[in-house]
Amino acid sequence: MLVQLFHNEKSLRHLHNNIMEDDAPVIYGLEFQARALTAQVAETDDIRFLVGTQSLKFDNQIHQIDFDDENNILNKNVFAHKDGEIWHISASPVDKNILATCFNNVSDTKCEMAAALWRIPAEFDVGLDDTSSSSHSLQLLCRLEHDSYSNMFSVLWQPNGEGDKVITMGEGRFLTWDLNASGTQATMTGVASLEAKGQPKFTAGRWNPHSNATQIATANDTSIRLWDLRSMEQVSNIDVAHMQCVRNLDFNPNKQYYLASCGDDCKTKFWDTRKTDEPLLVLSDHSHWVWSVRFNHFHDQLVLTSSSDSRVILTSVASISSEPLGHLVEGEESDDDDQDDSSRDGQKRAPQTNGVLASYEEHEDSVYAAEWSTADPWLFASLSYDGRVVINRVPRAEKYKILL
Repeated sequence: MLVQLFHNEKSLRHLHNNIMEDDAPVIYGLEFQARALTAQVAETDDIRFLVGTQSLKFDNQIHQIDFDDENNILNKNVFAHKDGEIWHISASPVDKNILATCFNNVSDTKCEMAAALWRIPAEFDVGLDDTSSSSHSLQLLCRLEHDSYSNMFSVLWQPNGEGDKVITMGEGRFLTWDLNASGTQATMTGVASLEAKGQPKFTAGRWNPHSNATQIATANDTSIRLWDLRSMEQVSNIDVAHMQCVRNLDFNPNKQYYLASCGDDCKTKFWDTRKTDEPLLVLSDHSHWVWSVRFNHFHDQLVLTSSSDSRVILTSVASISSEPLGHLVEGEESDDDDQDDSSRDGQKRAPQTNGVLASYEEHEDSVYAAEWSTADPWLFASLSYDGRVVINRVPRAEKYKILL
């Protein structure tokens, strides 16, 4: 009897360990260097990412990476991008087969950054061709160019629109564009210029998903500026947001007015755009430049940062999130009608704490991008300059703390 109890207890411990054990990361290596990564935003059923390469000697590529979560394997399609090294990639929010790239356009007389919209070929609308090693060419829809304005370094899609409005970020200005239904024509509708001493240049831009998407945030040098797209005028600014260059921005998708920034001072900061005298929270977890910051789309207490220190860090910022007391399962309030609200909150919604949840160290080079999946809120991809893509997950223990 005692032997049987021992074996039962051992089996239960083994089962518990299996449940709580995190899956190993999945690594995908590109042939060329790379720094452009995005989730395929309009694809909400499959876990899918797009990666663009940077090669000076060979034609560049778009890799469409599909992650099979059940079997923990990756499939891919590879598409030729013959217009130069890809510095930025973004995906249409409504059509999973349309994407935008910014690339180094080299001609006989000059070298400048250009932007264009592309369509993945129709035969790849369904399924993935992971058996073929050859590249298939993307279909060019249109170029986002204007005779008076050049050097576009990123394309921002309107986050909650119909996929017909984009912004191109240039060195000292940004342009707004309207696309026709097929995306084959783009009409410039507005321009805003950066006015400052010297030759000021934008380093980042992010479209605000709140306020009917009428506002964007931009970064130049150490400053952050907010712009109203209806007037194309600056409405507020944070003069010294970071002590060194600001590299990336992200709005909290679930909490209006909250903005994250990161930069060369190795810090990530969180701001309330209504009162910008002091940041709400400052993180100093990286030891080199921080290139990317991203809020989780559903559980905004989870924040990803990536850095030139070769690490991706998952942090909890629960104190300034939309779920400061954790997740409340629907119907929990009625479990015990005799409990008062404070007692029930104390038992059901224990306060979460801020701090590092996990540090991911599978990369060996600067990690230029980390992006959450749009199909699975607990999964993300990161990309380092040596062409290594790593698929990782939120630790299960932290996932259960949020859900239970």
